[in-house]
Amino acid sequence: MAGSNGKQKTVRSMLLSLGVTALAAGSAYLFIPHDDHAPDLKRVDYRVELLTARRAAAYPVAAPQGLPDTWKATSVRYQADRNDRWHLGFQDPEGQYVAVEQSTQDSADFIDDASQGAHATEVTQKIDGRTWTRYTGGRYDALVLKGPRGSTTVVAGTASFDRLTAMAQALTTS
Repeated sequence: MAGSNGKQKTVRSMLLSLGVTALAAGSAYLFIPHDDHAPDLKRVDYRVELLTARRAAAYPVAAPQGLPDTWKATSVRYQADRNDRWHLGFQDPEGQYVAVEQSTQDSADFIDDASQGAHATEVTQKIDGRTWTRYTGGRYDALVLKGPRGSTTVVAGTASFDRLTAMAQALTTS
């Protein structure tokens, strides 16, 4: 019977250790702050990059004009060495992503990259007298416009087609 007393102490010690560990984990959960919300993205000023791109690019560079302040510019870049690639990213009023992408790169490769692999549909829409083609995909939806001087414009993102259209309507090249 001497052996069973040792097993009881081992089981009791394990249960006490488990209880202390659970208490420590519960305390950590209660006292360490945790936030399930996405971080607030900082607004960027894209005016300097836009002026640079408009001077250097081989095509008319587009940027929105007249969007409400609820649209927040979050990223911008112009890459002359990558087929005059222009990128301008926004967070729309519902917190969805909308990007304006332009380039003189081969249009099929550029559209695939800018739209995250979205595929062309049969649906087109007229925006300011120009015909845009809708693309749908698993990650992004997009509106695509083949423009002057071998350039392609893609308005893509996680936002609805209504928001993508609002961005496309706001685009100007001057």
